[in-house]
Amino acid sequence: MSLRPLSSLACGIALLLVFGLGPMVFPHPFFRTAMGDVIPFLIGSATLVLSGRNALDSRGHTRIFWTLMTVGLGMWWCNQLGWLWFEVVLRQPVPDPFYGDIILFLHPVPLMAAVAIRPQKAHESEGVLPSALNVVILLVWGVVVYAFTVFPDEYLVPNIPVYSLRWDFLYLSESLIVIAVSGWSFMTSVGPWRKLYRDILLASILYAISSEAINVAIANGTYRTGGLYDIPFVIALLAFLHVALSGRRCLRETQFMPAGTINSGRFAPLLAKVVLLSLPIMGYWALFMGSESPYLRQVRFTVAMGGVALLAFFVFLKQHLLDRKLVQLLMQSRSSYDNLQRLQGRVVQQAKLASLGELVALAASELEYPLATVLESSERLAASANLSRQQLSTAQKIGQQARRTRDLVTDLLSFAQQTPGEKSPLELKPLLQRAVQMEGFKLEKRDIHLTVQSDAVVPRVLGNSNQLLQAFLQVVENAVDALQEAGGGSLQVSLRQDDAEVVIEFADNGPGLRDPERVFDPFYTTKPVGKGTGLGLSATYGVVQDHKGQISCHNRPEGGAAFEIRLPAFRSSSPLSEAAKA
Repeated sequence: MSLRPLSSLACGIALLLVFGLGPMVFPHPFFRTAMGDVIPFLIGSATLVLSGRNALDSRGHTRIFWTLMTVGLGMWWCNQLGWLWFEVVLRQPVPDPFYGDIILFLHPVPLMAAVAIRPQKAHESEGVLPSALNVVILLVWGVVVYAFTVFPDEYLVPNIPVYSLRWDFLYLSESLIVIAVSGWSFMTSVGPWRKLYRDILLASILYAISSEAINVAIANGTYRTGGLYDIPFVIALLAFLHVALSGRRCLRETQFMPAGTINSGRFAPLLAKVVLLSLPIMGYWALFMGSESPYLRQVRFTVAMGGVALLAFFVFLKQHLLDRKLVQLLMQSRSSYDNLQRLQGRVVQQAKLASLGELVALAASELEYPLATVLESSERLAASANLSRQQLSTAQKIGQQARRTRDLVTDLLSFAQQTPGEKSPLELKPLLQRAVQMEGFKLEKRDIHLTVQSDAVVPRVLGNSNQLLQAFLQVVENAVDALQEAGGGSLQVSLRQDDAEVVIEFADNGPGLRDPERVFDPFYTTKPVGKGTGLGLSATYGVVQDHKGQISCHNRPEGGAAFEIRLPAFRSSSPLSEAAKA
């Protein structure tokens, strides 16, 4: 045992000795009464301050736990302040009925709620508001039970013996509930929370025994403030002070303590349901089974039904908040699922590009030398003057097909040997305008319109100008080919900023895409034989991926296709910029 717990134990024993032996040394009745009020008040004040500090220094459900503990201890402190005011300051007996009885009756409710919410079992993502509403339901139930059972006999039709008996019974029931909840929490917890619940359980048992003994002594007329009955009461208060001290020492551990079991942390909602169902039973008893005057029965029934209405409001409010949280979680799950699908598609596409790149590189390298030989021989043959017209035509066709095959091999090698390239900050608008102009010069028909629109301020991106220009040219060329097949149309290229990204959109009003999901697959093409290899958009996909961006396509509802490229905006302190400098 460390020195700090030993010193705390020594201080507690010394305080008990002073409390027990002080009236023997100074036998004056007022001194005994003052000791019986002041020392519990000071212990309660210290406990209240420590518990409040624990609440301020914690967060989430742990803060709710210590806040409820502070509220419960604060309500008891207010009752003790009333006793101190009457017996020490005013030097007169505490009145009966006493307004502090209401506060004292309600103070176990925050304590049982604090233990029932099981902060170590709660997830921070659930939020603290549902737990707070469970606490409000328990507090309202406590007020309704007091107003139903005790208040009519205390103030409306005063009946002190009946009021005292019912008050003592209900207070003992509350204490037993606190003991039961603390015991359940102790048995189903581990680590520092188990020790804390153990201390709360022992303190609750001591307090229940001492308070019941004091209530019996008050009923029999044998209780004196500062007498023997107050010694176990002071021990119970010291036990709660020990709870606040031990909670202070292990505050960090309890804050980050994971849940030990999954289903044992739902005691507070269950308790809230039980107390809600108890109110209609109370109303039925008051209306049909009570033996009191019609006035009191009507009052009790009104209180019970008012409590039902009030608790129903909080239950519906809690359900509304839970429904909103559920919808939010469903939306987050849907978004995560969509992101997972997109990521899976990107991974599959990259795997295709990697495996096909190796195959294409091998095939292209094997074809490059014999193809050069065929092309050279066909050119020499076509240049010969000894050929007939038919032979010359055949030689020219061989050369034409050899050159086409050479271009195909060049595309294959370009696809297979894509390298990251050096990147630097650059403006995208000039690249887009250049790509559109270059493609516009090749147009055979003038009924195709190409336009570029850009926001006034668009950040730069970190990229390779040649690679991005080739990527833009490929997308524009595909759109122009589709528009030519449709007999004309327009292609609008837009450039804008979206948060930390720069978005380039190519939108046309052509026939659209036959299979948007396969557009970026290698060797996939819908062009006539001899016009496309099916590698252009695959290479574009690789370029965009190399620039840490994303490319996607879809058919527009109004007709036509749209390609969207998203590239991260350049920041001077970004890791990409530092990599480019290196």
